[in-house]
Amino acid sequence: MVQSISILAGQNKDGNPEHFKRIDILRGEIVGVVGPTGSGKSALVEDIEQLAQSDTPTHRKILINNMIPEQDMRFNPKKKLVAQLSQNMNFIADMSVEEFLLLHSRCRNKNPNLIEKVIQHANMLTGEPIKKEMNLTVLSGGQSRSLMVADVAFISDSPVVLIDEIENAGIKKHEALQLLSGYGKIVLVVTHDPLLALLTRRRIIMENGGIKKIFDTTGEERLLCDMLYRIDKELFKVREMVRQGEEVSACFKWDGSYSNHVDFVVQN
Repeated sequence: MVQSISILAGQNKDGNPEHFKRIDILRGEIVGVVGPTGSGKSALVEDIEQLAQSDTPTHRKILINNMIPEQDMRFNPKKKLVAQLSQNMNFIADMSVEEFLLLHSRCRNKNPNLIEKVIQHANMLTGEPIKKEMNLTVLSGGQSRSLMVADVAFISDSPVVLIDEIENAGIKKHEALQLLSGYGKIVLVVTHDPLLALLTRRRIIMENGGIKKIFDTTGEERLLCDMLYRIDKELFKVREMVRQGEEVSACFKWDGSYSNHVDFVVQN
């Protein structure tokens, strides 16, 4: 069982060494990866996905349980340790949701009864209900990503999950992260969304192709995150009401200080 992954320092785009020795990420932990476009976030994700051994442009090394991974782990698709969820994920297979989940559960030697559980939890993450008889190709982007989050949580054996800019996926982000980490996955979230970044216990700051620093989420940031999360939940409700053609009225009460609270009431 994978208990940890470790990132050993490499170099940035200029060939200068990164200013850290190693980053250890433990089972059940959520870590954010932030930085401007072109700062190296995707390269870090690729290093982890490939279990790099100083054989990528960054020269980083990735350890599993404090050990160099076996070659089979790196190059055998059946032993792949990393699952990646991106915001542009859509299905092209012409089969039903039930057929897909049944096929995947058989490939992973999992109990077929998990199918109902996967669909149930996927529907907790999206405002658009998913039915097992629906064809994969008709699922929306939000439905597809919700289904894959639940599939990774319950059926996939991949102990490491890389979530790449999923903030615009139309799903309940907080619940998705809780679901994955609650089932012992190591979760890395590449994001520009401040709420997603603050939901993590710590975040990796990228700059010029290298890891600039590792920042622990502060207590004040957690309070801010709680406030943003409440607002985000109400915005999700508003979005669903607009989609359903319902009239929306909102009442905001603001006391002038973010450190206290915002009352955001949606009425219909």
